[in-house]
Amino acid sequence: MLRIFRSAKGLDFPALMCVYSEANSENGEREYPHEPPGLRQLLAEEDFREYIYGSFFPTEGAFYAIWEVEGEYVAALRAEPHRDGMIIAGLESAPCHRRKGYATRLLTETAKLLKGKKIYSHVDKTNAASLRVHEKCGFRIAQHRAVYLDGSVLPGSYTLVLEA
Repeated sequence: MLRIFRSAKGLDFPALMCVYSEANSENGEREYPHEPPGLRQLLAEEDFREYIYGSFFPTEGAFYAIWEVEGEYVAALRAEPHRDGMIIAGLESAPCHRRKGYATRLLTETAKLLKGKKIYSHVDKTNAASLRVHEKCGFRIAQHRAVYLDGSVLPGSYTLVLEA
């Protein structure tokens, strides 16, 4: 079932962190290499919390889309205004729920909500699973690099677009 959050009200942050556990582990290793492994992940989760509550939700038009199965968050993404449409970020499935179609359902249902808007997404060129999900949902490559909201450019990622 699709759940939309336009504010932190009702959002189960610990359940959301289960979806992003792998990404937070990687971010913790990169951002806090001198800290013990368990602390790295906690620090990455706290950084994420600060971003979500301090920057993301205060952005007008931004929302979190979460796919929930039997009360458990199994996939999530963020959407916020970008250029002439919306940008999807942080599309993840909980590691134990991958290859079950949840990310595809989440992206498909989110695209239906954004009907009539361009939807952008940045995907690492080596992330075959995410590229397949986006392709199934009708995204196409718009640029062979990703230009982020802060102006940074990643040549190792694609900018994908969907005309919803």
